[in-house]
Amino acid sequence: MTRNRNVHLIVGGALVGAMLAVMLTSWLYVPYDVNSMNPAERLLAPGAKHLLGTDNFGRDILSRVMTASRTAFQVGFLTVLIGGAGGLLVGAAAGYVGGWLDEALMRLMDAMMAFPGLLLALMLVAVFQPNLTNTILAIGLMAVPGFARIVRSGFVQYKEMDFVKAARGIGAGPLAIVFRHIFPNILSPFIVAATMSFSGAILAEAGLSYLGLGIQPPDPSWGRMLNEAQSYIAKAPWYTLAPGLMITMTVLGFNLLGDGLRDWNDPKR
Repeated sequence: MTRNRNVHLIVGGALVGAMLAVMLTSWLYVPYDVNSMNPAERLLAPGAKHLLGTDNFGRDILSRVMTASRTAFQVGFLTVLIGGAGGLLVGAAAGYVGGWLDEALMRLMDAMMAFPGLLLALMLVAVFQPNLTNTILAIGLMAVPGFARIVRSGFVQYKEMDFVKAARGIGAGPLAIVFRHIFPNILSPFIVAATMSFSGAILAEAGLSYLGLGIQPPDPSWGRMLNEAQSYIAKAPWYTLAPGLMITMTVLGFNLLGDGLRDWNDPKR
C-alpha cells in the first residue's frame, strides 16, 4: 500500500512539476509570438522549425500551448483561492456556531451542489461578459460548497474536544480558536481538496473556452485551441493533440497528487 501511495505522489508530482516548468518557462521564453500569423506556414506538421507544428493561421502551436499554461494555472490558483476562502468562512461559521446558522448555510450549499456546477458557470458567464475574470469568479463559486462541507465536518468534529475547551477556558476568542486550534487540524484534507479543485478548475475553464464562453481570442487557451482544431482533426491531428495532451497531463497530475496525499494522510491505510 505504501508503494502505491508513493507511485501516486511521485507520478502526480512529476506531472505537475513538468507543467509548472512549462508555465514558468513561458514567462521567460517562447519560440514565436503567440499571435503572429503566417498564412504561408498554416497547418505545418511538427518539424525542426515548429516542434509541434502550426495552426490554421500559421501560428506556432508550441508557443501557444506554453502561453495557455499561464491561463490554466492562473484559473486554477485563483479558483482554489476563492473557493477555499469562501468554503472556509461558510464551513467554519456553520460548524463552529451550529444551530439555525448551520442549517441555513448547509441547505444553501446543498442547493448549489444540486445544481450542475458547469451549468451554473455557463449561466453566470453567459449573463455577464465572457472573459478571464468572470470565468474565474464563476468556477470559484462552483468550488465553495465542496470546501465548505470539508471545513464544516472538521469543525463539528474538533470544536468539543478537550484542547479546544481548554483554549476557551483560558480566554481564547472565537477567531483564535478557529484559526489557531481547529483549522490546523483540518489542513490535510483541505490541501487534498485544493489539489482536486485545481484540476477541476482547469477542466472547467477548458470546457467553457471550448464552448466560446471562457477565454476570448486572441488570448490562447487549451480549450479554445481544441475548438479551433476540431475542423482540422483529420488533416492536422497534431493541432488537436497538443492542447489535448496538456489538459490531460495537468488534470491527471493534480488528481494523482491529490489521491497520493489523501492516501498518505489516511491513518487507516
